[in-house]
Amino acid sequence: MFTIQFLLNIFPSYQGQIQSNIKVEHVITDSRDVKKNALFIPIVGDTFNGHDFIDQAIENGAIATLWDEKEKVPSNVPSSFVFFFVSDTLKAMQQLANNYRNDVDPIVIGITGSNGKTTTKDLVKSIFQTERKTHATKGNFNNHIGLPITILNMPRDTEILVVEMGMNNFGEIDLLTNIAQPNYAIITNIGESHIEHLGSREGIAKAKLEIRNGLKQNGYLIIDGDEPLLKLLHNDKNIITCGFDKINDVRITNVQFHEQSSLFQISNEVYTVPLLGKHHAKNATLAIAIAKQLGYDRETIQQGLDTLEHTTMRFEWSKGKNGASIINDAYNASATSMKAAIEVVKQIEGFKHKGLVLGDILELGTYSKQMHESVADTIEKPIDFVFTFGEHAIEITNRLKEKQPSIISKHCVTKEEVINLLQNYLQEETLLLFKASRGMKFEEIIQKIME
Repeated sequence: MFTIQFLLNIFPSYQGQIQSNIKVEHVITDSRDVKKNALFIPIVGDTFNGHDFIDQAIENGAIATLWDEKEKVPSNVPSSFVFFFVSDTLKAMQQLANNYRNDVDPIVIGITGSNGKTTTKDLVKSIFQTERKTHATKGNFNNHIGLPITILNMPRDTEILVVEMGMNNFGEIDLLTNIAQPNYAIITNIGESHIEHLGSREGIAKAKLEIRNGLKQNGYLIIDGDEPLLKLLHNDKNIITCGFDKINDVRITNVQFHEQSSLFQISNEVYTVPLLGKHHAKNATLAIAIAKQLGYDRETIQQGLDTLEHTTMRFEWSKGKNGASIINDAYNASATSMKAAIEVVKQIEGFKHKGLVLGDILELGTYSKQMHESVADTIEKPIDFVFTFGEHAIEITNRLKEKQPSIISKHCVTKEEVINLLQNYLQEETLLLFKASRGMKFEEIIQKIME
């Protein structure tokens, strides 16, 4: 990755025997990771202090550390081990990540948005790795700790770096984008996620637009051009708008659903993505827009879409008891993404019965009742039954009983109650959608009807 000399140039205050040509092969924040020739970065949290585990890190292969200058240096470490003294190890890690990003100098694609960040990241990665060495965010490593780790785990021969940027509050995307300094940035959409912290969808849009702050000179911003809160950007320089409206630079038309895939058209080119939903056609189009900027042709792009490795629990299809079809979309949820998933289920053909198992959408604050009721307004035939679980999801059931009394609806107070109710519907001609915020742990329900 880099040498001890590279670290010395950034962090000149040190202790230990410097051998400038010694190579650092890994960067770790967990002392339990067994990695040879690693740089250990001890993170300090509310209930733990990584500095306490330096002995374990050394035992597992660390050869150097970024060390808070306020912490006592242990006396029993080998003289060859190097301490680089910093005022704050987290800020130092972020600084190191930025330096390493600039040293490797890949094309960086930064992705944010209320919904669809991870799916779009998966799509971008899948397209670009057809021809170039591509490194991308894994799991939920998209915050002030995860993004630097993603960059510092990037192999030196990386040509395309794809980083996801998450946030809860103002200023967080600003920090991430200035670390990653993207050449291209994507805003997938503006939803309601974290509205309790940001006050309104306008506040959410403002926070997402911080991604421009770190954009490289002459870099491009690719946005959901159908979003009214982003309309003011349409005439700005180096903006590419994508969506269904005629005004967009890249317009999506003729969306069709096939078994577990969506077909759509951009200009005179037809694409297929192995995901269901108009929202996924748009996510794919955001990725295609960048690929076109970098010279990829339709055939190569389609090859990338065909080989998509999708993050689990995101519209993941499987078979349950008695051959029932299950869609697990319970990785996370907002009102926007829940309504989009329901719309897809309504349009899927070939099933006699369709049911929804919906849970709480978290972090909505005072907007919770309003947003959960808005989900119920999306539910209509051919949905046959709806079961809800959670403190807030009861609002979906209450609204549904009022507006759609012909649809079977029941709120459950335990997961066991949900599981028992589902037993009567587990048959080959039934399609079930599971959707809730990640904290609801809906996989515990799904596992019980898979056995």
